[in-house]
Amino acid sequence: MKFFNRALIITLALGLLLFLLSDSIVIVTSTRDGLERITAGQTFNFVSWTLDALFQKAVGASMKAEKFLNGDQQSEVMRQYVGLVAQKAQLEAELTRLVSEPGEKDTQAIETAKKALDESSDYLKKYSRLAEATLQTQTEALLASIGFGLSGQILPPVLYHVTELPLNLIVSPRDVIQAEYEISLKAGLDTLQKEAIESEVFERLDRAGLVEPIGGMGAYPTMVMRTSDLAWLADTVAHEWGHNWLTFHPLGVRYFDSPQMKTINETTASIIGREVSLEMMKRHYPELVPLPVVEEPESGSMEDADKPTEEPQGFNFRRAMRETRVKVDALLAEGKISEAEAYMEARRAFFWEHGYPIRKLNQAYFAFYGSYNDVPGGGAAGNDPVGPAVQALRKQSASLYAFVSRIQSVRSFADLQLMLSQ
Repeated sequence: MKFFNRALIITLALGLLLFLLSDSIVIVTSTRDGLERITAGQTFNFVSWTLDALFQKAVGASMKAEKFLNGDQQSEVMRQYVGLVAQKAQLEAELTRLVSEPGEKDTQAIETAKKALDESSDYLKKYSRLAEATLQTQTEALLASIGFGLSGQILPPVLYHVTELPLNLIVSPRDVIQAEYEISLKAGLDTLQKEAIESEVFERLDRAGLVEPIGGMGAYPTMVMRTSDLAWLADTVAHEWGHNWLTFHPLGVRYFDSPQMKTINETTASIIGREVSLEMMKRHYPELVPLPVVEEPESGSMEDADKPTEEPQGFNFRRAMRETRVKVDALLAEGKISEAEAYMEARRAFFWEHGYPIRKLNQAYFAFYGSYNDVPGGGAAGNDPVGPAVQALRKQSASLYAFVSRIQSVRSFADLQLMLSQ
């Protein structure tokens, strides 16, 4: 009976999520039509993926093996899982090396490596069901313990599936940094295919386009990239669940209303993910708790006004990216589009020289990465005030649950500013 109750809850949650999201997406413009032509045959099929993922979850729920494990055993399941993921990655790298190395191929070694990889892949696929169910259980228990949920039941239930993720096409106007459109594309497009799509967006629509990978997506079940980094996995699962939670509240319903609302949503979900992951590591995986990080003061703050500017010891990516964003915003505000684009290309080369191989740095890059602004310092968000406002509200709140309970009712950036002033 409990299984059927949970299945009913999941079905109702999925239906309501789809209903709310469908009411939030605005379609039908000439630019949108152009994008549909450019991406024809290359968009991601969410319906097919969702049906398959729900089937996988139904199979896992019918077994409920994780329910028979105590806390220590559940943690051991996850440790073994990330070990298997790392092992598979090593076997893939070894096979690639054997196939790619110059000279005569060692066919016997290649055959042995391929067999080992296939066996590892098959075992990992079977083990993944238990691992996903285990992390879902741990995450729900943690969320319930800090205030989320009703009578111990998390709504919507934490449900994720490790999968090959769709790529994200971000489209921005050239004269201002703004995520005008985002379209999910099939996984596996190579660099030349990505470049071809981006070139068409530029030439046919006079827009900046960027095709980028993502780490997770708040569908239901949520999509998560395979990784051997358990802290990152826990962060991503909680981040995407945060989007599912917010979808039932004014903030999430208004995700697509404006770039500001997107930033508030993404920054809130990032805070949820980071804090839940850290608490998860403390409770179940203490060996993975990261060392505390000393936050840098904001550049340009009053305390630093009289200090001489010195080159920091080592390259600071966030600081350099923030400087880039601020300069680009200034150039675009003056109408110097070509100059801004030339500057971004020069800065891209600069980042390459310092070990950050950014494939494309344009308005769409900043529109995408600038919306994730949960860490002080700006980074790709530059001087955007939205992320810091969300961070300030978190500092005002006694707990993560108290913070989410406040911000979930926000309907605009003005609402958030008013909330901060009270």
